[in-house]
Amino acid sequence: MAHRHKRAPLQIVIDDALAETPPGRVVWVALSGGLDSSLLLTLAAAACRRHPRPLYALHVHHGLQDCADGFEAHCRRLCSHLGVPLFVERVAVERDAGLGLEGAARQARYAAFARRVTPGGTLWLAQHRDDQAETFLLAALRGSGVRGLAAMPRRREWQGRRFERPLLAHTRLELEAEAERLGLPWIDDPTNTDENLDRNFLRRSVLPLLQSRWPHATDALARSACHAADAEEMIEALAEDDLAALGGEPGCLPVAGLASLKPARCRSLVRLACRRLGLAPPPSARLDTLLTQLAARKDAQACVDWADAEARLWRGRLYLQRRLAALPAGWRAEWHGMEPLATPWEEAAVALAPADGRPVRLVLLPRRGGERLRLAGRGRRDLKRLLQEAGVSPWARERVAVVWYEETPVAALLLPEGRWVAVAAGWRAQPAV
Repeated sequence: MAHRHKRAPLQIVIDDALAETPPGRVVWVALSGGLDSSLLLTLAAAACRRHPRPLYALHVHHGLQDCADGFEAHCRRLCSHLGVPLFVERVAVERDAGLGLEGAARQARYAAFARRVTPGGTLWLAQHRDDQAETFLLAALRGSGVRGLAAMPRRREWQGRRFERPLLAHTRLELEAEAERLGLPWIDDPTNTDENLDRNFLRRSVLPLLQSRWPHATDALARSACHAADAEEMIEALAEDDLAALGGEPGCLPVAGLASLKPARCRSLVRLACRRLGLAPPPSARLDTLLTQLAARKDAQACVDWADAEARLWRGRLYLQRRLAALPAGWRAEWHGMEPLATPWEEAAVALAPADGRPVRLVLLPRRGGERLRLAGRGRRDLKRLLQEAGVSPWARERVAVVWYEETPVAALLLPEGRWVAVAAGWRAQPAV
């Protein structure tokens, strides 16, 4: 085998990354039009010519600048030259989402990735070692924990897709030298000079100052991110073990089991459970409040919320879930029992019909209290008692819809998941599918 230098040429790096991609997977490259992504796509196209594999480019048009159309035009020219199909996703960045411009743009970009790259696909991103150092510094300045300090992983699974950064071990100078050697054109984003943006300020003012004192500052910061990633991997493994020991249900954790853990392990477990549920992990201050609640509160009203999530205590268990409102006052839905049911959240795939199958006209209303249903073999039963027997939590009872036929309640449906809580005698119900 031919001897390789300590750092392989970038083309060999990309060839190796392609070889590591599971067979049969389509490879996508996120193409902004800048130096890094233009070089990555060029090297990927060369690798795929030698080792045939479907290769596509994805450009996200943020529409934030007058020159955004110029970025798209460059991407089209480059892809045409390389013979790589290009897909363009136009997004609307929510400037008032409370994430800052950079955070909102990133959220819109990842939503575009999810729309275009199907589960099972691989997406290559062009971040490099200098980007890693900047990300580490930004995380440290936000007071992030180990997970944040781990910065960007080289490879991770995300919603069934594989994200990879094959250039992460290499510096911007290396990428520039390779692009110049290839005579590669690219577009410089004019906002890269705007030091009102945190990352640009670090890149243009802070890191050069650090490097003037410590020439290897970028490498050192990137190595620290790697060490944090190793530590995070161990923390994650321990949290996985704790979750399994407490029953393995991330949305419903026993308070006694949580209380037996040291605070640091309890925090890690709650964060892991939130990630498993697709919820934003609670900020440190809210997580501390939650741990205090675990120690001091035993009633069903204890609740801590953040972002679009909430944690509630009830009957000795901690429930982690997406925060949903109660049924709106005055809500009403007419329904014939067989078509999908429209709710304030989404359609519920449920069905309800009389035992004889005749067509009926039903009305759904929020629970008012005092409703009674006639159940087979049990006679008339108060709905409040039936909800208690079914283990419906106090907060979920606020989203119970009562189904009426003429002047008679015939069923109770827990929204938005479409779970039947009670169905009267003489009626047949089907659950959500």
